[in-house]
Amino acid sequence: MTVDVARELAVFLRGCRERLAPAEAGVDRPGRARRTPGLRREEVAELAGVSVDYVVRLEQGRGLRPSGEVLEALAKALRLSPDEHAYVFDLTRQWTAVRRQPASSSLAALVQAVSPLPAMLINHRFDICAWNPELELLMLDFANVVPERRNAMILCTLEPIFFDYYTDRQRVIREGIADLRAAWAAHSDDEELAELVRMLCAESKEFSELWARRDVRVKGNGRKDLRHPEFGNFAIEYDVLTPLGDPTQRLVVYRAADAASQHALDRIAAAVAKGGRALAG
Repeated sequence: MTVDVARELAVFLRGCRERLAPAEAGVDRPGRARRTPGLRREEVAELAGVSVDYVVRLEQGRGLRPSGEVLEALAKALRLSPDEHAYVFDLTRQWTAVRRQPASSSLAALVQAVSPLPAMLINHRFDICAWNPELELLMLDFANVVPERRNAMILCTLEPIFFDYYTDRQRVIREGIADLRAAWAAHSDDEELAELVRMLCAESKEFSELWARRDVRVKGNGRKDLRHPEFGNFAIEYDVLTPLGDPTQRLVVYRAADAASQHALDRIAAAVAKGGRALAG
């Protein structure tokens, strides 16, 4: 395994316990002094129906492999979000449902078919596998990026052209890393993904610090405000579509967030239709 499951589960559950306010868990007892703001281990044990010693050993990463029933009880006790719930089950391989086999056909053709909307196909490592011409004008000429660096997380965190591209860059990077962590748990035996995380932690202090927070959130849609060097400031909304036959692939489609932004995307589409780049203005 490329992920130390016991240690990762220990750190994650301990962090969730320490962040959960007693009032949120329904165990707040007025007048009882607390040294820390989060739940005590004995409170988690009581809520989950397990022993305090079990919670202690679990948080110490002492090789425990909790069953699906125990994980479900802990998730409920710690008020885990749906994404956090999925994270611990992915991490420990406790899903009972059989995952579908990868689809045999490529989604690359669909990326081209959604034009003039910018779109790309990425995998669970955030590798950019296919894109259409509108996305190139929106973001970058991916064909000129070496394949080893043609990765959305690498580009956003390490490529200088993207440092000022998003008006709220910290949020975009934070959300992307939280999404990548969920994929990391779901594919804990993927050596390429593990190496990607190691490389980003080594080369980007920003990535390393955010990765250590262990935020987990899978976003199926959202908004990004851009400072485009050619088409000016505008906002895009995106939707992430995952095929039933291959959960490792994601089709990301972008659209204008408002009327002013639609004008920018129309100019991009017109530039693609003419086979060249539009002039700013």
